[in-house]
Amino acid sequence: MPNRSVLAPATPARRSVKDLKLGESATICCLEDPEMALKLLEMGCIPGTQVRLNSRAPLGCPITLVVGEQGDYTLSLRVSEAATILLK
Repeated sequence: MPNRSVLAPATPARRSVKDLKLGESATICCLEDPEMALKLLEMGCIPGTQVRLNSRAPLGCPITLVVGEQGDYTLSLRVSEAATILLK
């Protein structure tokens, strides 16, 4: 079970990775879903990490993110998974 400090209380007004526009960057604040949090943490979606929306599939899912300030790697996620990654 991930550390509770990376999990956020559900608030409808928070912005998530799924809300990013193509090419837009943001910093991860916290993870909303406790069940998905461990998987996302293992994939490098750690609070404080910068992400940039790289592409969207023609029907909107999946999306690809460039993770890390130096463009360390590209990560492909479902939109439902991206919605659980909250931004600062």
